[in-house]
Amino acid sequence: MSLIEQLFKKKIIDEKKTEFLKSRIKISGKSEEEILLENKVLTEKFLFDLKSRNLKIPFREVSFLEVPTEILKLIPEESATYYKMVPLSKRDNIFEVGMIYPEDIKAQEALKFLIRQTELSFKVFLINFSGFDNISKQYRTLKGEVGRALEALEKELKVERVVRPRAAEFARMAEEAPIIKVVSVILKHAVDGRASDIHIEPTREKLRVRFRKDGVLHSSIILPLRIHPAVIARIKILSNLRIDETRIPQDGRFSTKILDRLIDYRISTFPTTLGEKIAIRVLDPTIGLKSFDELGISGMSFEAVKEAIKKPYGLILTSGPTGCGKTTTMYAIIQALNKEGINLVTLEDPVEYFISGINQSQIKPEIGYNFAMGLRHMIRQDPDIIMVGEIRDEESASLVTHAALTGHVVLSSLHTANSLGVIPRLIDMGIRPFLISPILNIALAQRLIRVLCPHCKKKIKPKKAIKELILEEINAMPPNVKKDIKIPSPFYLWEAVGCKRCEMKGLKGRTGIFEVLKMTDQLAEIILKEPTETNILEEAKRQGMITMKQDGILKVLKGITTIEEVLRVAEEK
Repeated sequence: MSLIEQLFKKKIIDEKKTEFLKSRIKISGKSEEEILLENKVLTEKFLFDLKSRNLKIPFREVSFLEVPTEILKLIPEESATYYKMVPLSKRDNIFEVGMIYPEDIKAQEALKFLIRQTELSFKVFLINFSGFDNISKQYRTLKGEVGRALEALEKELKVERVVRPRAAEFARMAEEAPIIKVVSVILKHAVDGRASDIHIEPTREKLRVRFRKDGVLHSSIILPLRIHPAVIARIKILSNLRIDETRIPQDGRFSTKILDRLIDYRISTFPTTLGEKIAIRVLDPTIGLKSFDELGISGMSFEAVKEAIKKPYGLILTSGPTGCGKTTTMYAIIQALNKEGINLVTLEDPVEYFISGINQSQIKPEIGYNFAMGLRHMIRQDPDIIMVGEIRDEESASLVTHAALTGHVVLSSLHTANSLGVIPRLIDMGIRPFLISPILNIALAQRLIRVLCPHCKKKIKPKKAIKELILEEINAMPPNVKKDIKIPSPFYLWEAVGCKRCEMKGLKGRTGIFEVLKMTDQLAEIILKEPTETNILEEAKRQGMITMKQDGILKVLKGITTIEEVLRVAEEK
């Protein structure tokens, strides 16, 4: 029974609609799946869920850049396009294949013919049009561009196959078209895919390229191991690093123009037992630089930060683990403070984004220019506002304290688990308790959570345990926050589904969850008497502070993210 007939039998469509759809198939020559979607009879998810149950073939969602290039080669692009089937992965001796029409006899025969040449067994998965399009893009981009460059490079390597190329030879190759093209495609692909980082890693058998997107690493491109030295050399040339030095780590940066945007790349090399690994931070100002209003901070926390930055002096501290968005928050604040009549000076390691009107300085420990030295000289630059990337030791903590005491607004960061730990950490770093209350305006802690795709997120009825957890967190919130919370009836949350716009992940982009501890007379008294986290927590509750977890719960109720995402991130150390 066809899908259209099933829909008629289930009374999803009437007889008139059934005849219309069948006539459209005859006239257009398109499949019934295409006609059903074109006429918006079903969503793609519903359609392929139904087809999966009919055929008893498991459905597989496929995102962009999911399939390594070496797997992509197992089915030629022409066969993939004609039979609507694509390679997915190879596990042990089993080749996994995605097909839109696994019931098509000709497609089955073509697949069996291709598999006979590989000596692999195969397993078929049903995929939808969105998944097929995602893999088709990889054929056009990675296979097309990288493949052509590798073919040209292969010709060069064949000439010199007898003698293993030396370092100088790889340096020469790094300046020639094929390797330039390979590196260029990797960089462009990262920007196109909105990746925050690129990892180029040698393994025993291949050179693996992974992209980090929304905080998660994905394998993207697999390259021949023999071009590893030339790829590394090319990136070192761009970054003005030493090509012949492979024993110690090196740091550098360079800029390129991609899609009419000037993109900065921060480079870090790292020697491993299998060769040099490179990590590249992609610094795209259109993504990384956010305005103060775009951070995701709201309610009382937002008001506390706005109040703190209006003060003529004092310390504003952000805290959290590496990669939690501390620098993005500080950049947002200094952009809000950046005015014509103000001298704003920063000391960073490294400078991530260049902002017009701000004097930004990068430390260089190799020549003795560290945070402590930079801070001493910054005070002589007649600054109004100072941003110091991080308080790392007792000396820098002392200098930051001194700068705040002498009438400057100072922004900096610390590594603590939450805002309650900021004060004990400052005391551990040698800051006298009686100095903390006059200088500290706010301590802000944060994490990054992934955001639900607005185009495909779906309402769900949560399990009883989840509902109870959320209601318990709401009950523990300050009264002035609790009174404004609207609990839906019947109670529902949102879950990730996946669509073409979010590459079938259901999550797209990230936002912050925050907690902000303000300096008050009561907190000043606790700092002088017994500054334990327990006592500071009691004061935080008294002043109505929302914790990061509670901020996440509020975002769950608003449909911004999922409860699983909040629970995963909120307790991060």
